[in-house]
Amino acid sequence: MTVMEQRGAYRPAPPPAWQPRTDPAPLLPDAEPYRVLGTEAATKADPELLLRLYAQLVRGRRYNTQATALTKQGRLAVYPSSTGQEACEIAAALVLQDRDWLFPSYRDTLAVVARGVDPVEALTLLRGDWHTGYDPYAHRVAPLSTPLATQLPHAVGLAHAARLKGDDVVALAMVGDGGTSEGDFHEALNFAAVWRAPVVFLVQNNGFAISVPLAKQTAAPSLAHKAVGYGMPGRLVDGNDAAALHEVLADAVRHAREGGGPTLVEAVTYRMDAHTNADDATRYRTDADVAAWRDHDPVLLLERELTGRGLLDEDAVTAAREDAETMAAELRDRMNRDAEPDPMDLFAHIYAEPTPQLREQRALLRAELAAEREGGDR
Repeated sequence: MTVMEQRGAYRPAPPPAWQPRTDPAPLLPDAEPYRVLGTEAATKADPELLLRLYAQLVRGRRYNTQATALTKQGRLAVYPSSTGQEACEIAAALVLQDRDWLFPSYRDTLAVVARGVDPVEALTLLRGDWHTGYDPYAHRVAPLSTPLATQLPHAVGLAHAARLKGDDVVALAMVGDGGTSEGDFHEALNFAAVWRAPVVFLVQNNGFAISVPLAKQTAAPSLAHKAVGYGMPGRLVDGNDAAALHEVLADAVRHAREGGGPTLVEAVTYRMDAHTNADDATRYRTDADVAAWRDHDPVLLLERELTGRGLLDEDAVTAAREDAETMAAELRDRMNRDAEPDPMDLFAHIYAEPTPQLREQRALLRAELAAEREGGDR
C-alpha cells in the first residue's frame, strides 16, 4: 500500500473554480530575436536617432580599446571589455530619462559613461582608487556591481519605493547571462512582478559566464522565456542591432512608466574580447567562433544601414572616428596622471554612523600616519 492509498490520505486537487492567474501567451517572447537593421522596419526608424546611436557606438568601441590598453600599461587593475556588446550599452543609457536610474554590472562601464558619468570616474573603481569613483546621485547611476546580480534586487527596491511615493521613475537593471543563474535574479524578478514595480531587466546574453557556455547554465528555450514563470513579458532581441534594442527597451520603459510592471529583455550578443584582461578565452572558444560574429559587429551593422540609405558618408564616418580619438586621447592623458589617494578615505562613505570597529581602525591608521610623518621630519 502506498502513502496515497492509506485511509485519510491527503489527495491534492485544484478547487473547482481554479483558473490561471496570468495568460502566458502575451508574455512569451518571439521565436527569433527581434531585428530592425536590414529589414523593412529600418526605413521607419528615426534617422537622427540612428546617427546618434552610431556616434555613440564608435565612441564606445574606442573607449573599450583604450581602457583595455590601459590595463596593459598598468593604469587599470582590470577591465571587463564590452567590445561587441556596445549596442546594448548605448541603447540602455539612451532610453532613460534624467529622473530614471541605471543599475549596471561590472561590464557596463560604457553604459555608465553614455549616461553622463565622467569617463575617468567610471574607471576609478577598476583602478582601485575609490569605492565607486562617482557620485551615484549625480547621474542616477548605481555603483558598478562586481558580485553577480546583486544590483537587481536594489533596482527593484528603488523602483518599488518610487512607485509608492508617486515618483515618475523607472529603473533599468543590466546583467549578464551568468547572472541569471544567481538567486538574486530569481528574487528580483519575483518581487518586481508581484509588486508590478517599474523596472526593466536587460540580460546581455554574450554566450559565456566567464568560461561556462549558456548550454551548461540553462535548458530553457531562451533566457527571455524565464519571464513567463514570474508573470512578466519576455522580449528576445538581436543584441547587436542598436535600433532594435532602442525600440524594445524604449517600449519596456514606457510600459513600466505607465504602470504595466516589469519586463525581461534578453539581448543576444557576443563578447568579442576575453572575459577580462586576466582571462585566456582561447581555452574555451576558438578563433573561428569569434570570427563568425565579426560580420555581425554592432558598429558595422549600423554603419552599413546608414551608408546604404545615404545617411552617412565618408566624411561623417571620419568625423565620428576623430571625435572618438579625441575622447581616447583625453582619457589616456588623465589616466596617466598618478592618483594621490588619501588613506583616510578608506573609512569614508561606509556607514552613515561609523561602527566602533571602524572608529578604532581609523584612529589606529591616523596614529600610524602621524608617526610616519614625524619620523620623516627628523
